[in-house]
Amino acid sequence: MSLRTPDSIRTLQRKLYDKAKTEPEFRFYLLYDKVWRADILSHAYDLARANQGAPGVDGVTFEQIETAGLQNWLSRLGEELRAKTYRCQAVRRVMIPKPGGGERPLGIPTIRDRVVQTAAKLVLEPIFEADLALKRTWTRPRSAIGRSVARVRRSSRCSLASARLHRRGRCRSEQVHRYHPAP
Repeated sequence: MSLRTPDSIRTLQRKLYDKAKTEPEFRFYLLYDKVWRADILSHAYDLARANQGAPGVDGVTFEQIETAGLQNWLSRLGEELRAKTYRCQAVRRVMIPKPGGGERPLGIPTIRDRVVQTAAKLVLEPIFEADLALKRTWTRPRSAIGRSVARVRRSSRCSLASARLHRRGRCRSEQVHRYHPAP
């Protein structure tokens, strides 16, 4: 199964990105019809399937959906979205162990809800991506944190100790850099 984004979705994402980038004040009022497009729902299902998550409160698995007919399932979901009768279901709560002891809650949405959330993400992400500042690379998808850290280290004369003082506004760089040279 290829997780490469289909060209039709890439084209839509590029158009949304370009519009958001060239006209920052533009408001996208009509995006809901893009979420229930068949190609977007199909790709969203493929992405959710690739994550191999557990079933939600309804107990429906990916295998059950595929044996019952994936295209029929996606068309019904698209019709619910189109008719605006879609309602998300409850989230299954599971307690998972923490590394230091104890447990923390984990919410597991149904596969149906995961597909709709992923479809919405496919449509909305290029718009918000256009608004991010260029220097905020660590928040972007498919960008390595390591590149950002390396860029900060190269451009910074500060060590971690002096960076804390800079953040608090108490750095007298001639004093701190003398004692804490940059690596």
